[in-house]
Amino acid sequence: MPKGTYLKTNSAIEINKPILFNMNMRDISIIIPTLNEAQNISRLLTYLLQFSMDVVKEIIVVDGGSTDGTIEIVKRNGAVACCAKIRGRGAQLAEAARLASGEILYFVHADTIPPNTYVEDILKAVQAGYHFGCYRYEFDSPHKLLFINSWFTRLPFMWCRGGDQSLFIQHTFYRNIGGFDASKPIMEDFDILVRGKKAGGRFKIIPKNVVVSARKYQENHYLRVNFANLVVYNMWKLGYSSTAIKNMYCKLIRHPKE
Repeated sequence: MPKGTYLKTNSAIEINKPILFNMNMRDISIIIPTLNEAQNISRLLTYLLQFSMDVVKEIIVVDGGSTDGTIEIVKRNGAVACCAKIRGRGAQLAEAARLASGEILYFVHADTIPPNTYVEDILKAVQAGYHFGCYRYEFDSPHKLLFINSWFTRLPFMWCRGGDQSLFIQHTFYRNIGGFDASKPIMEDFDILVRGKKAGGRFKIIPKNVVVSARKYQENHYLRVNFANLVVYNMWKLGYSSTAIKNMYCKLIRHPKE
């Protein structure tokens, strides 16, 4: 398939030439969804700004109703603080994306740290004709079983994906595939990947690791978390509603933020 971005016409989606980026331009909008992330958000914002290379146009933190002072910390760190109208990751991401003005959107979870080359990595991928993509990941824990989970993220299968790997996407392509589905409080990351690939988008797994918090595994047994992941993934594949999937996930594991 020819490289390029998708521009919607009256009858179909057509291919255009890839966007070329100048490293002197501020092309990337970073979007971070939060809920009670006071422990992590300052570190992440400081890190992202430190390695922004003056290419990051804005950092938008979209909060789902934190009660631990997350929003105040965000404001002190110079990011745009947005209180979402609807709590839920899909709704929060969709709302923040509507505010973003960068040519590239980069969605990052608050407990994730990208490589310090994230700007260069993303621009190179887009200039090579990729419409969207992610990183592999590793956990911030020496637990040997967690290495198994992270190893699989280098493979190009849908069940190896997830929002923890972060997601970059050309803004034009994001709009053309409808963006994040605001009705999905869970599995919103898988949903947008499916729609992007159905639209013919080229997807890139950058061969570097983001560092992901292992807190979910520390709060629950390793096997319990993996069982929960398997259950909700299969419910999603079978077409269960987002509400049913979210309720099942909350029954199966305890999340440290709630």
